Amino acid sequence: MNDFTLWFTTGLEHIADWNGYDHILFLLVLCAGYDCTEWKKILVLVTAFTIGHSLTLALSVLHIFTIRSQITEFLIPVTILTTAIINIVQSRQAVRNSGKGIYLLALVFGLIHGMGFSYLLLSMLGDSAAVAGPLFSFNVGLEAGQIFIVAIVFLVSVFLSTLFRIRPADKVFFISSAVFGIAFMMMLERLSVLLNN
Repeated sequence: MNDFTLWFTTGLEHIADWNGYDHILFLLVLCAGYDCTEWKKILVLVTAFTIGHSLTLALSVLHIFTIRSQITEFLIPVTILTTAIINIVQSRQAVRNSGKGIYLLALVFGLIHGMGFSYLLLSMLGDSAAVAGPLFSFNVGLEAGQIFIVAIVFLVSVFLSTLFRIRPADKVFFISSAVFGIAFMMMLERLSVLLNN
């Protein structure tokens, strides 16, 4: 197995790891307001998130910027909660994520999630001086994993919407409310860890 494949696979597995479901929850709630016909917008949205976390991932791996892991782990569910609240409000007001604001949100929240990804990558790199190749491969793997997750979510969404004739606004409200509940509990747990360290 060459280095690219190793780091690509690591990135892919990290984003799709059910133990790290916080990133999956964020992708789910981030894309909840879109349907399959808007795949180009979804791709831009996911890529904005990737660019954000790639920046902080690079800064962290190069030891330019770091933040305590407990703070990052607390902020990640905050990003999920915030996105879920935006979706819930918009679904009740019959408006949707539109304009460039949602892309900026994905980019900024990607910066926070990137710090979460960095701890794994730093531990695997150790004292290695060669970081550009692994960093690039890891990010490509993350992006591929995100696109794969979003594709599965949309396939399930289309099936359920067709089967139960769910209105788009109700679908967004249901998904965002469920994710909000999970993220809220996650945030409380991580706040407790943060305060006790």
